[in-house]
Amino acid sequence: MPIQSVNPATGAILRSYPETSAAELEAALVAADATFRDWRLLEAAERARPLTRAAEILRERAEGFGRLMAEEMGKPLREGRAEAEKCAWLCDYYAEQAAAGLASEPVATDAARSYVAYRPLGVILGIMPWNFPFWQAFRFAAPAIAAGNTVLVKHAPSTTGCALAIEAVFREAGFPAGCYRNLVLEVERVGPLIEDRRLRGVSLTGSSHAGRAVAARAGAALKPCLLELGGSDPSVVLADADLALAVDQCLAGRMLNAGQSCIAAKRFVVVEAVVERFEQRLRERLMALRAGDPLAPGSDLGPIARADLRANLHRQVQQSVAAGARRVLGGELPEGPGFFYPATLLAEVSPGMPAYDEELFGPVAVIVPAADEAEALRIANDTAYGLGAAVYTADLARGEAIARDLLEAGAGFVNGFVRSDPRLPFGGVKDSGWGRELGQAGLRAFVNVKAVYLA
Repeated sequence: MPIQSVNPATGAILRSYPETSAAELEAALVAADATFRDWRLLEAAERARPLTRAAEILRERAEGFGRLMAEEMGKPLREGRAEAEKCAWLCDYYAEQAAAGLASEPVATDAARSYVAYRPLGVILGIMPWNFPFWQAFRFAAPAIAAGNTVLVKHAPSTTGCALAIEAVFREAGFPAGCYRNLVLEVERVGPLIEDRRLRGVSLTGSSHAGRAVAARAGAALKPCLLELGGSDPSVVLADADLALAVDQCLAGRMLNAGQSCIAAKRFVVVEAVVERFEQRLRERLMALRAGDPLAPGSDLGPIARADLRANLHRQVQQSVAAGARRVLGGELPEGPGFFYPATLLAEVSPGMPAYDEELFGPVAVIVPAADEAEALRIANDTAYGLGAAVYTADLARGEAIARDLLEAGAGFVNGFVRSDPRLPFGGVKDSGWGRELGQAGLRAFVNVKAVYLA
């Protein structure tokens, strides 16, 4: 049965794609495994060299790639261009850092010589989402391939056009054909693929539900997996915070990609001394946002990527209001084509409401009042998730201590919204997953940390 991509701004079907057949899947596994046998033996610098060309292609065609993202998942064109350029930055980073990051490390023992070597594992499966269709795939594949592995990528069906464009970038950049192969698969075919003996690891970016399913299947097959899952990231605003800065950063962190980000600033935990002023400023800024055609220059917010995702978001908003949240702005389904949802602000949110307990994937800002700093930190950590967290305060030393020691998350930011950076490890704790992408940790995510001993 063909897989279809739909324009979320109009609801119109864009294209249909044939699913990868059983014979094609087998051929992809054979090619990936065979390529790995030679690819792993190359020097790290040689394996990473084509990444420089990939970066050039991404920059040269950023406009076209941005347009493709706008059409398939509704990302505003300027954000899609920026995503392609960020992928280029990542490729350049690993092209420059792969040799040093994978170099053997001598260890003094009773041997004549001993050291730790970082050797690739083999064929790695990447299961990638739709919300950052280029970034997520490059974030997984570039370091995995640079480390000497080969990859198969099962992308989200709704962004199959992006998936095929990414595969073409790797091919044009000069990587052997078996290094990167896209698979057009429905989800029920992924489980048996994980169990295939030629597959040596799995990386998933997706929901916590999907993470549990993949972890169970990979664990049963005794294969390592890296899980970057959901988040309900808190932004703690203390009484001494620069409110103009805090509102600016919280707005940017919440509304980027129409709020469809695992590390979006999803809960604004604001101490009572400044909560009214914070709410007023944030409401004014949200009212100024313009939703519209993602290809139009003036659009701040594109649509939600799929009709079912919008329906679930609206359910969460309605149930939160019914449970006592105050709807300050938005929260109503707009008329007209496409899957648009208005910039929405909910205040006086408390435990038991979906806006407090669940991940909201869309342009919905949530304010949770706190009596003081101690209660704000308790609320910030009162979640099953632990991906990113931010704190806003004029006391930088205190902010650093909070971000480092007190916020239960894989990343702690002070006076800025949480974002990913090729140079820093990225990942979460609790139900946000395990393992780290990006930085040196990402380069070594799928390697055999091997002890070598010469008597």
